[in-house]
Amino acid sequence: MILIADSGSTKTDWILTDENKNKTRYSTVGYNPYFIDSESIYDSITLKLKSQLDGATVKKVFFYGAGCSTPEKVAIVYNALSKCFPNSEVFVEHDLLGAAKALLGDNRGFAAIIGTGSNTCIYNGIGIVKNIDSLGYLLGDEGSGSYIGKKIVKDFMRGYMPPELFDKFSKTYQLSNEDIFDSIYHTTFPNRFLASFCKFADENKEHEYIKNIVRESFNDLFKNLVSRYPGYEKYNFNCVGSVGYIFKDILKEVAKSYKMEIGKMISSPIEDLVNYHFNQKTIIKK
Repeated sequence: MILIADSGSTKTDWILTDENKNKTRYSTVGYNPYFIDSESIYDSITLKLKSQLDGATVKKVFFYGAGCSTPEKVAIVYNALSKCFPNSEVFVEHDLLGAAKALLGDNRGFAAIIGTGSNTCIYNGIGIVKNIDSLGYLLGDEGSGSYIGKKIVKDFMRGYMPPELFDKFSKTYQLSNEDIFDSIYHTTFPNRFLASFCKFADENKEHEYIKNIVRESFNDLFKNLVSRYPGYEKYNFNCVGSVGYIFKDILKEVAKSYKMEIGKMISSPIEDLVNYHFNQKTIIKK
């Protein structure tokens, strides 16, 4: 049995599978090592995941996670998983590589993540050969849920939001400016807090104000990241992530304005990651 995980900053999708393609799905919170330590990851997986499955049957764990971009951050996740599954081989990779494998398999191309955070790369069919740092939610993550949420909440706090949406936002969230500041500066996951307002954007996505916010966010993604890759126009724009998928019509519009064709677009990569590992024959017998 092998356990495959796709972990963003908000949630982790897990699939336990065997050589006969029997699958069991699980879900936990996200485990971005920039926001959570090894002990907390271990405690959460033990409580939320291991209580639902027999860890002794797991022989390999493939974990693709947001924030797993340096040896130090990989070690945080690796140490927790090795402790949770002591009889398993554990492999920890960046979620961007997982996205590329899910979107492109063994083929060369361009891959992007647009979820709570955002990221982009050129993939050569084996690994990532070019990546422009997204810089995280404070300095970058253009086009992401946290980026869109930041624009929305900033307009609300300044009173720039259209009156009908301002009233709806106020009634829905009942947040003062002080509450928002407290959540941004004094909670563990400010990026998740900002990204949570994408739900409001989704619920009101036919409003021109929301369309403009999302369009500006995706344009910033293309202006500051996508178009900075040499020869980017020769690639299709392949994308994984709930935010890109929800607002795919606007994303297609912006991509077209940058002369880039849309390729594969999926909300979650987990199923395609399982298929990738079957094709690579990394599924082992029970």
